Amino acid sequence: MIFRQGQRVEIYQKSNDEGWESYVGSHGIITDPDMAKNDPDALVEVSLDEKGTHRFPQDCLRVLED
Repeated sequence: MIFRQGQRVEIYQKSNDEGWESYVGSHGIITDPDMAKNDPDALVEVSLDEKGTHRFPQDCLRVLED
């Protein structure tokens, strides 16, 4: 999936990459979609509601409809 800056997303599953389990269910906004790569292994920067900004693997993100 191609992510765009400003999209609202949810961390909906734990990633194959370890350490993201505690963020499952969190919502946020894409701040840096890594447009140069846009491959499943690339990290996407997400500003989470009340949890700061973190970089997540794309396999744990899904776009929320407004």
